[in-house]
Amino acid sequence: MIIDFHTHIFPENICNSREKYFDNEPSFKLLYNSVNSKMVGVSDLICSMDEDEVTLSVIFGFPWRDGKTAMQNNDYIMESVAKFPNRLKGFACFDVEWKDAAKETERCIKGGLCGVGELAFYLSGIDDIALRQLEPIMEICFKYGNLPVMIHTNEPVGHKYPGKTPNTLEQIYKLAASFPDNRIVLAHWGGGVLFYNLLKKEAKNILKNIWYDTAASPFLYDSAIYRVVCEMGLVDKILLGSDYPLLKPSRYYKDINESGISNKDKGKVFGNNALFLIN
Repeated sequence: MIIDFHTHIFPENICNSREKYFDNEPSFKLLYNSVNSKMVGVSDLICSMDEDEVTLSVIFGFPWRDGKTAMQNNDYIMESVAKFPNRLKGFACFDVEWKDAAKETERCIKGGLCGVGELAFYLSGIDDIALRQLEPIMEICFKYGNLPVMIHTNEPVGHKYPGKTPNTLEQIYKLAASFPDNRIVLAHWGGGVLFYNLLKKEAKNILKNIWYDTAASPFLYDSAIYRVVCEMGLVDKILLGSDYPLLKPSRYYKDINESGISNKDKGKVFGNNALFLIN
C-alpha cells in the first residue's frame, strides 16, 4: 500500500488559463509564472498514481487569497473525491487571511474533506498574526475529530528557490507549541525542526502531535535523511508526500530504497503512518 500525502490539482479552467489568476495572487504567480511549473487535474493524477502503484492520494489546491477562487478549487477537490472515493482524500485550502476561512473550513469538512492544507505563508512567514488567524481553523478541525492541518514549512538556510518562505525554526516551533492538541503535518520535513526531537527537554513534548511529509525531498536532502530519522525513532511520524506534479512518487521510491531502511520502516513511510491521520 502506498499513500501519497501531498498532491496538488486544479480545475481545467485554471490549468488552461493560469495567467488570468495572477492578479492579486502574488504567491500563485511566484510559483506558477513559469510554463515549467506543471499544473494538472484529477485525471492526470489518477494516471500517475496507476503508473507508480499509488493506492491513495491526498489532494488539495492552493492557498488562494481570493475567496471565490478558493471555493472553486475546493469544490473541485470535493468533486474529485466523490468521483474517486477509493483513490482520493481531500483537504480544504485557502489563505488564512480570508475573512471566511473558518466558514470555508466547516463547509469543506461537511462536504467530505478530511483535513485542511497545504496552508502557506509565502510572504510573511509563520508570524504571530498567522498564528492568530489559524486559531479558528484549528478549533474547527479539532471539533470534527482532530482532523489534520498541513502547513507549508521550509528550511531557513541553504539555496533559494520559488516558494521558499521567510519562516524561521523558532516560528515553526511556536506553531507546534501554540496548538499542542492538534494533529499538524509540516510539509517538506518541517523545515528541519524534527531534528530538535533530540533535545533532552521540552521539545519532544511540544512536537508530539507533529508529522512530517517528504515533499520535495529529492531537491532538498540526501537520501540518508530517511535512515537518520529512523535512527532518531521518528519513523512513525514520516509521511510520503510527492508534491505531485512537482515530482512523481517513483522519484521518492529511489531515495527511500537507497537509504537502507528496513522493509517494516518503508511500509510505515509508504502508507501505514498516513492511515492514522485520514481514517
